[in-house]
Amino acid sequence: MFIQTESTPNPATLKFLPGQPVMGAGTADFPDADSAAHSPLARRIFATGRVAGVFLGADFVTVTRVAGVEWDHLKPAILGAVMEHFQSGDPAIEGEAEAAHAVTDDGANAGIVRQIKELLDTRVRPAVAQDGGDITFHGFDRGVVYLNMKGSCAGCPSSTLTLKMGIENLLRHFIPEVIEVRAVAA
Repeated sequence: MFIQTESTPNPATLKFLPGQPVMGAGTADFPDADSAAHSPLARRIFATGRVAGVFLGADFVTVTRVAGVEWDHLKPAILGAVMEHFQSGDPAIEGEAEAAHAVTDDGANAGIVRQIKELLDTRVRPAVAQDGGDITFHGFDRGVVYLNMKGSCAGCPSSTLTLKMGIENLLRHFIPEVIEVRAVAA
């Protein structure tokens, strides 16, 4: 098995590409070791001891390192953990993957919310996945769209620029009711 790695815009995060599907559908975000209880893959990666977060995408694994640890020291251990996982035959997660977007009715705003989710799914999320992250809908209130940033997007130095100049401009262009976009903690 050959696992490729790619840098991301977030210097604390590295993208690992095992060359086979990681998640059948959806994504899974593990911001700490305690949250990885139902993921054999994430548990193996956290067991290296110097990992701050793990994000599982369709065909990639994004790992965020602990501050002060160099990739040269951590990368071989993570490669070993990922290889060991795929050789074991264990699933990436036990149970269901998390829903992509928050489930909201939003009554009078249902049409706007549907448009926002469609734009996120078709234009934003595929581009963000290229960088090892994900952005999902959290809510819409009085013209403000609230989004969760996951994987390499969480804590990325350029995430504010992506959010404001990219996503906000895109949503405002297609949906006049959108005034602003804000990130929220998951």
